[in-house]
Amino acid sequence: MYAITIPEPGGPEALVWTEVPDPVPGEGEVLVEVVTSAVNRADVLQRQGFYSPPPGASPYPGLECSGRVAALGPGVSGWAVGDEVCALLAGGGYAEKVVVPAGQLLPVPEGLDVRQAAALPEVTCTVWSNVFMVAHLRPGETLLVHGGSSGIGTMAIQLAKAVGAKVAVTAGSKEKLERCAELGADVLINYREQDFVEEIRESTAGEGADVILDNMGAKYLDRNVQALALNGRLAIIGMQGGVKGELNINTLLRKQGAITATSLRARPLAEKTAIVAAVREHVWPLIASGHVRPVVDREIPMNDAAAAHQVLEDSGHIGKVLLVTS
Repeated sequence: MYAITIPEPGGPEALVWTEVPDPVPGEGEVLVEVVTSAVNRADVLQRQGFYSPPPGASPYPGLECSGRVAALGPGVSGWAVGDEVCALLAGGGYAEKVVVPAGQLLPVPEGLDVRQAAALPEVTCTVWSNVFMVAHLRPGETLLVHGGSSGIGTMAIQLAKAVGAKVAVTAGSKEKLERCAELGADVLINYREQDFVEEIRESTAGEGADVILDNMGAKYLDRNVQALALNGRLAIIGMQGGVKGELNINTLLRKQGAITATSLRARPLAEKTAIVAAVREHVWPLIASGHVRPVVDREIPMNDAAAAHQVLEDSGHIGKVLLVTS
């Protein structure tokens, strides 16, 4: 088969489409013939040499894919060769074939084709696990999403609205904010021109955000705590704004707030399996009913993955950028 490899860390040109050995499914694993993969910030970090795959994972980038079951490993039940699926991966999605633990497979939802489904696994699992399983967003509460026009952001808006929450977003342009509004966002904040702490306070009558989904890390840490409501929960899922920040413990104590930080890729298999099962139970019906849809910015041939990485680095996209094998 062919896959995108990274012989040496570097810029987008470091991604090389080359022939590699076919993977073989082991106990409890499924071989998927990949139709589409999707590009994530973690892939960019891996290409740059800053985010190595977990032990035992494929060395190729790609944290999600869609395609068709090509073979079943020993001990697998509930799936058949030819099934159209999408999958959450620890790596290997930028390839013509990939091996996946059976517990990280999902059927292609009703109403979507197999190509579109690649836009779902990483964003749905990230949002559901952090916003709902950890931060316990409830109807009537306010969710603040940083990077509202990203793949994760566009999914977070839709899922939060589906459960009856109010949604505020930050983004860096009028176009991106307008797209967030189309998806249901109630409060639109241009982070280049507005202070999100002030805007959240004003839009919530001084109370603040009950849950904040943050991809920035250090840069926003102190201001995120300021923006929290009483008993607010800050869920950190990224470090685009750095890794070391200063935290005012007194402010956090007064808010009776909680801060969590998670990385989906490195979680144990049992945790990923539980998250995938929860997504299938709670999110898949919303997709089938049309209440939630993946937002796809563009499709790019997988052998030109460098172009897709450049799009992400330029922040010139809304939603997901997909890589197609043919």
